[in-house]
Amino acid sequence: MTLSLKNAALLMLPIILGGCISTEYAKRDAGFETVANIAGAATAKHAVWIQNKLQAQAVSDEVKGLIGKRPLDAETAVQIALLNNKGLQAAYADLGDSAADAWQSTMLINPKVSIGTSGLGAPELEAFKTIEGMIATNILALATHKKNVEIAGTRFRQARLGAAVATLKLAADTRRAWINAVAAAENVGQLQRAQLAADASSELASKLGETGAMTKSSQAREHVFAAELAGQTAQARLAARLSKEELTRLIGLWGPSTDYQIPNRLPALPTTLIKRDTIEAEALQKRVDLQMAKWELDATAKSYGLTEATRYVTDLEILTGFETERAIEDGKKKVETAGQVELDFAIPIFDTGKARSRKAELAYMRAANQLAEKAVNVRSEARSAYEAYRSNYEIAKHYRNNVVPLRTKIEEESLLTYNGMISNTFELLTDTRDKINSILLSVNAKRDFWLADTNLMPAIYGGGSGEAAGPGETASTPNAGSAGHLGSRTCSTEDRSSEQVPPCFQPQHGRKHRQWACRMPRQWGRPRCSRPSVPTQARIISRSSP
Repeated sequence: MTLSLKNAALLMLPIILGGCISTEYAKRDAGFETVANIAGAATAKHAVWIQNKLQAQAVSDEVKGLIGKRPLDAETAVQIALLNNKGLQAAYADLGDSAADAWQSTMLINPKVSIGTSGLGAPELEAFKTIEGMIATNILALATHKKNVEIAGTRFRQARLGAAVATLKLAADTRRAWINAVAAAENVGQLQRAQLAADASSELASKLGETGAMTKSSQAREHVFAAELAGQTAQARLAARLSKEELTRLIGLWGPSTDYQIPNRLPALPTTLIKRDTIEAEALQKRVDLQMAKWELDATAKSYGLTEATRYVTDLEILTGFETERAIEDGKKKVETAGQVELDFAIPIFDTGKARSRKAELAYMRAANQLAEKAVNVRSEARSAYEAYRSNYEIAKHYRNNVVPLRTKIEEESLLTYNGMISNTFELLTDTRDKINSILLSVNAKRDFWLADTNLMPAIYGGGSGEAAGPGETASTPNAGSAGHLGSRTCSTEDRSSEQVPPCFQPQHGRKHRQWACRMPRQWGRPRCSRPSVPTQARIISRSSP
């Protein structure tokens, strides 16, 4: 059987149209260079896409070296998270999946080959009478191939930016978790100091109760204050452990590696603030999620155009081939071969493509409105992040420079008046507790500032800004109320009528407020109730500094 050159050309037509296959997306780390560059610019850290054992071992060794640094600072924690978080590696796998889809889109649909024969077993024709061979190629796929490749390429660029957003989000979440964990540890330390003051007050109340200088109800108030503070300290320890566990999850540690140490206090406030007067313009230029929305609009527009172009013709195939027929005429065997071309398409009688066109139009409108909304939100988020950054700095500085020093001054004056036998022990302990409460508020204000500082990066580059860092929850010691503090409460009728109260409890009219204190009229002679000494723990706390 011999085919003419013309028939051979018809057979090779689909293969020629197939052309070459692009290898732009065939790299194993396709698109990751962009992700690494964005992460490096935003966080000054490097990310790794682990795809083999050698890379995994190198990353494991690097993580072990970073964990060995004690205590673990915020920068090290972020770097460990970018290297060791398995969820981030899953996001990078999604990027690879998108690259594979884009690679697949560059390939033409494989042609379908069909071979048929008839007249099998005819002895005079040597096995068959006719044989037919056809190759079918989807012409519509060939015509729309370029558009489909462009759409797939746009989706790949979207996925590339999505992987960058996941990287930035992990970095910001890790930094927030580190700040919360360290702030929780610092709160535990301050509450433990307050616990010492409460225990000293409770011990003093017990001693006064033994001498008959304090009623049982007043003693119970002091004891319950210490007990409540012990419960609050236990809650703070639990919060500190849970905050550290959140950090552990983000940096991907388990087993013995979880025994890492973090600082017991947050860094001091910076001396100056970072000026970002053009933060809106920076965000509009650098926000990765805004760029993703732009690519989404571009891909939707291309899909809309493709839908319009193929509204009436949804399937078009060309079939090329040959047919060879053998016959016997005048006792001679004759062989005739002829080329064949067929066209197969659907007639748009019932489905005219209006629904598909309308759906594509609405998808484009949705993408356009989402892009406009994203641009508005990006501007607002940038302004909010910078406002929170500046305001929280002023609040934290106010606590550091004004509130805590004033509380320290009050405590020092209280100690001086106590040493001069002007005030009493309970006044000193109350002032100490108030000072520690102010220190807790200062710690929370400093935490809110560092959270606001962390939110600046996501506001400019993307990755989720989290909740706005506003005023934190008030971390205060329980209020003792009228817990029998001499010189700080009004004596009740029960106190004055009780037989256990010595006659030295008399009202002091010379003070600004009418209070009961340990004083005795001269006609009673030597006072029966002597001023108790301050427990050692109370002296230590009263001289403490923030």
